[in-house]
Amino acid sequence: MVLSVSLAGALVLAQKKGKAGDPAKGKEVFEQCAVCHNAASEEKKTGPGLKGLFKRAKLKSGKPVNDQNVRATIEAGGNGMPAYREMLSDDEKASLIAFLKTL
Repeated sequence: MVLSVSLAGALVLAQKKGKAGDPAKGKEVFEQCAVCHNAASEEKKTGPGLKGLFKRAKLKSGKPVNDQNVRATIEAGGNGMPAYREMLSDDEKASLIAFLKTL
């Protein structure tokens, strides 16, 4: 009984935090981002290069680089980038973030 309660608690906690994404699926999602963003360098295309994004201290907005702020940027867009809040599912966003962490 204790194990089932602990497992249930862990599942609730995992749902609140959001699922971890799949970097391989995120790479596929990134194909639409690659029109404006470099994955292999920090060189700017239309948008900033994203190589090493999660090793940086801050985003272009000045906010710290973390899952929450990267997701907010993806969802809201800005500076010419469209908002992907409705264009990508939560799983696609999580997978995209997982892929960006590999750059």
